[in-house]
Amino acid sequence: MNVKKRDTVPPVKKAPLPPIKKEKVYHPDSTHNPHTAVMHSLMVPGWGQLYNHRWWKVPVIYGGMGLLGWAVVFNEKYYKQFLALAQYLEHGVKPGPKDKYYNEYNLYVVSAGYQASAINNATDSYRRDRDLSILGLLGAWGINVIDAYIDAKFIHSYTVDNDLSMKISPGLINQQPVYAQNLSNSFIPAIKITFTLK
Repeated sequence: MNVKKRDTVPPVKKAPLPPIKKEKVYHPDSTHNPHTAVMHSLMVPGWGQLYNHRWWKVPVIYGGMGLLGWAVVFNEKYYKQFLALAQYLEHGVKPGPKDKYYNEYNLYVVSAGYQASAINNATDSYRRDRDLSILGLLGAWGINVIDAYIDAKFIHSYTVDNDLSMKISPGLINQQPVYAQNLSNSFIPAIKITFTLK
């Protein structure tokens, strides 16, 4: 009787497959739109911050823009005043008691003896400060818009949901040797906190 021998080559073992991990799920805030925040801030300063739920920024915005607005009004008032005095001196005219800048003319020109050059310098200075205040006001408005965009784009676009886990465990910190330190052990006990986003 002829018996066939079985094949003696052992079967090839397949490498174990790594466990299938659950992919990270991205949960964007689809109801929050950076374009809307920008348009709100362009229309009314601070509205974009309210849309982004950054309530504390609104008083800061209005405080800064209010100070710049006050600087515009202040410098405009004195610019007009010294411009009128410069025109009086240029034409050699003295204002009457019923004229608008009669008291200022008496204060600066008659009593203090300001010359035309000093009045012209003051006029130029107040005009320059007014223009800088207007530019600062426009810059603050622009910063308000940029801030609203950044908040809407980068803070509300990434959400942390319930898939956050935290592990607290004891640990040791390897301390480097320090000169003239008398420690018998180079390890310091510590608490290790690990956050894992699944």
